[in-house]
Amino acid sequence: MKITAVRAYQVDLPLHEGSYKWSGGKSVSVFDSTVVEVETDQGITGWGEVCPLGPFYLPAYAAGVRAGIIELAPHLIGYDPREIGVLNERMDAALQGHPYVKSGIDMACWDILGKATGLPVCTLLGGRFGEAVTLYRAISQVAPDAMAENVAGYRKEGYRRFQLKVGGDPDTDIARIHAVAKVLQTGDRLVADANTGWLKHEAMRVADAVRDVDVYIEQPCRTYEECLSVRRHTAKPFVLDENIDSLQAFLRAHEDGAMDVVNLKISKLGGLTKTRQVRDLCVSLGVGMTLEDSWGGDIVTAAIAHLAHSTPEPNRFTSTDFNSYVTVSIAEGAPQRVDGKMRASTTPGLGIEPRRDVIGKPVLEVR
Repeated sequence: MKITAVRAYQVDLPLHEGSYKWSGGKSVSVFDSTVVEVETDQGITGWGEVCPLGPFYLPAYAAGVRAGIIELAPHLIGYDPREIGVLNERMDAALQGHPYVKSGIDMACWDILGKATGLPVCTLLGGRFGEAVTLYRAISQVAPDAMAENVAGYRKEGYRRFQLKVGGDPDTDIARIHAVAKVLQTGDRLVADANTGWLKHEAMRVADAVRDVDVYIEQPCRTYEECLSVRRHTAKPFVLDENIDSLQAFLRAHEDGAMDVVNLKISKLGGLTKTRQVRDLCVSLGVGMTLEDSWGGDIVTAAIAHLAHSTPEPNRFTSTDFNSYVTVSIAEGAPQRVDGKMRASTTPGLGIEPRRDVIGKPVLEVR
């Protein structure tokens, strides 16, 4: 089997809530997603998706995905997509860094491998653990009482895990955490995610002010060193996200005791292949994981579901279903949330089929 063509499609994904707000006044109302198609000479086609959370979040931007594919794709034509390790080595040799560019191609090759073997991707990634994947809901940054109302509303939809977008004014964030804590019930889980938004002294103030609340603190500051300092001054369980962008970064953080939970985003690490490497190490070391991506629609959600479902349940802190946040469905067969949970498809590959009328014509093609 050989790759004969790589195509990319651009799709806008508007949000049900109108906008998504987080630290530093950042806000997005329509996400720019890239759907990746990898075609083979045996009639099997694989699909992937990459959707950065705007250029101000991670070192990634939507147009960069498509520009990077133009650079990478010529180096992959004629190679066997089932040999995913070989493909990743070739991508890394052809383009230094830019892991998010490689993610959609890698994802599409896993889809091809599943279709070629007749197996769902979660089986290829290690098997299917448990009946379903428990989801969290990200709560966009608004006033404290409004955040509490939103949490209560999503709780009625079946969610039991909530990720508050904080990282703004410390006094307001303290009020947000306390307001939401009042509407939680036994068994709920609360994460205060600052997305790098606090300075070190602000993060320490917040952590101290909510010491009576059962809450996780996620990525309070921009740099790893700042986060580590905060971690060493609080007894709160700690999550790292933005700073963990490679296997090497994870190993350093684990050695330093810098976190209790790590957030693994597929495109941040460069695809399912490299995310699985870190995931498996986390399992061996007893580290909890949030398994997700930076953003996306049906195809990204399918990939998240397969990655999470193939992760042992004790290590599976939480996951997310981005396709429930957006108003546009780009593929059939994607996981759908039921009572705050989702399930990976049992059909070969990712189990999705893109809606051609929605994704439109390719914006680029390499043969």
